[in-house]
Amino acid sequence: MTTGPGEDTRVTPPIFLERQSYRRRRLLDAARLLPIMGAALFAVPLLWPRAGGGADGVPTSSAILYIFSVWAGLIVVNAAFGRLTRGMNQPPGRPEETDRDGDA
Repeated sequence: MTTGPGEDTRVTPPIFLERQSYRRRRLLDAARLLPIMGAALFAVPLLWPRAGGGADGVPTSSAILYIFSVWAGLIVVNAAFGRLTRGMNQPPGRPEETDRDGDA
């Protein structure tokens, strides 16, 4: 088939992304949603009934234990995201640097 003067000869890019690029984007999306998820989890005790009310409420000690558990869980999840995204911006052939100052 010959191309005429008005026809476009550019090659269209593939529709699907590479698997690693796709995973990287989804991981970064999840990391961006982490503060929103943390705020929602911290707001859950606001929905619990109060201990001083007429109904059986949640004791303050349980609420504080929940808050600190969520806080520790967010730290662990954030550390996991940091570990997973550590080498994302480096080219595939280059190994990770162990020290940023140049002192190996």
